[in-house]
Amino acid sequence: MPSPSTSAPALSPQKCPSCGTESIGKFCSNCGTALAGATCGSCGSALTPGAKFCHRCGTPAGAGGTAPGANDQRGFSNALPWSVAAIALVALIALVAGQRFGRASSGTSSSDAASAAPAEAQGAPFAGGASGGRPPDISSMSPAERAIRLYDRVMMAHEHGRADTVQMFAPMAIAAYEQLDSLDADARYDLGRIAAVSGNETLARAQADTILARQPKHLLGLILAGNAAYMRKDVAAERSYYDRLVAAAPSERSKQVPEYVTHQNDINNALTGKRP
Repeated sequence: MPSPSTSAPALSPQKCPSCGTESIGKFCSNCGTALAGATCGSCGSALTPGAKFCHRCGTPAGAGGTAPGANDQRGFSNALPWSVAAIALVALIALVAGQRFGRASSGTSSSDAASAAPAEAQGAPFAGGASGGRPPDISSMSPAERAIRLYDRVMMAHEHGRADTVQMFAPMAIAAYEQLDSLDADARYDLGRIAAVSGNETLARAQADTILARQPKHLLGLILAGNAAYMRKDVAAERSYYDRLVAAAPSERSKQVPEYVTHQNDINNALTGKRP
């Protein structure tokens, strides 16, 4: 006598910690955020509920990849692109680490370091070591380190005209800055620049307004505000911010605050009428 068939238990819907949508499965059907039990499609790491990116390799939550449990088969295919990217990026990483964390004393910006890197260096935002293989565990980085690394990655792509790469990494970079406990003028300018180069005028304008509300003559705030005005085709506002920038520059630059030293090329370009 045949045994009665058994049906798999129905999955209970889970409430997304990000948008509140109830979904069945391991990822939110509305925003793609990881739910309980989700794993990274690239490296197989367990994802924290609410995560939008893998804490280990930076892959967006819900992105396709080899299923967990096939790490042996996945190892060689992952190692090859990381090896190629690492060779091109290892010099850039060394420059970025020294300049971004000692940038006030060096007097050079992270974008200067990025522009010196070869255009072919368009790999993932967290490059592996010289030996290739997996990327480093980004969970060991501080939130500020992750944000800065992603800012440099987006700016490098922008300077080399890689709009597709900018659009790929800008959401991750914006999320990294928004997760910081507090944002000073330097961090707000970085966040606003990421927004500007990725086409998010609203976010760029919000960062500029916040900077200028606290410091009406802040050069980076004026630059960012002018950039946002250009994006929304407000010629009169763009000209007004430029005039304010020129008037404020002599006294403001004499202060030599860290963010002015870091972004001195952006300031120089803006004063000569070039958009960053």
